[in-house]
Amino acid sequence: MTIVREKFATQVDRDVLAAIRKIAKREGRQLQSIVEDALGAYIEKHNKARRRAHVMSAYQSSLERYGLLYAKLAR
Repeated sequence: MTIVREKFATQVDRDVLAAIRKIAKREGRQLQSIVEDALGAYIEKHNKARRRAHVMSAYQSSLERYGLLYAKLAR
């Protein structure tokens, strides 16, 4: 499977860029690889933090049905 890459430009803090370049050099990796990993990790974190509709729906149904029981158990 071929990965299609797209160029883009952005700006970052000079110290952040210097630190990431040092890491890339120390690990023998290209800066592009580090940035791609960081963006992928950010996307994964973002997707995990987002509420999923079916989970929230099940939670609401459970709360409506067993809310009083939950309150009693919490005491």
